[in-house]
Amino acid sequence: MSLPNSSGNLTNAEDDELTLPRASINKMIKELVPSVRIANEARELILNCCTEFIHLLSSEANEICNQLHKKTINAEHVLMALEKLGFSDYQAEAEAVLKDCKAVAAKRRRQSTRLENLGIPEEELLRQQQELFAKARQEQAFAEQQQWEQIQAAAVAQQIVPALPLTDDTDYS
Repeated sequence: MSLPNSSGNLTNAEDDELTLPRASINKMIKELVPSVRIANEARELILNCCTEFIHLLSSEANEICNQLHKKTINAEHVLMALEKLGFSDYQAEAEAVLKDCKAVAAKRRRQSTRLENLGIPEEELLRQQQELFAKARQEQAFAEQQQWEQIQAAAVAQQIVPALPLTDDTDYS
């Protein structure tokens, strides 16, 4: 987190680091009110409000975390912060989003592409790898053979062209 400058305010660059991405806010606005045009000033105000809400919520969650002598803020701390700040109306929706996030994370773990989860025995994978190596060696040998033949053809072509005499031994008399 950035520190305030000597006047106690954050500079523009530091302030930009502490805000949400404008593209995300613009996308959210478009999804919520697609048929309404929003002025840039209003977009900026929404961005600032969202940023301030997140700062307030995370600060409160941090305090709760510290009170419970924990080192990491978790979802329960955030839900408790919502309640404490008077945003209990958002708790049910936040819990639903948390449940969805956990489901997506679990699905990703299950769909991992690790070797154990491929369903192919290790011996079969080794055989496939050896086939790929053999094919690559064969292609490399073919490419080297082609190159060698081109070099030989160029050498033969150079020998066929008669060498021009360096001196003129012709008698012009």
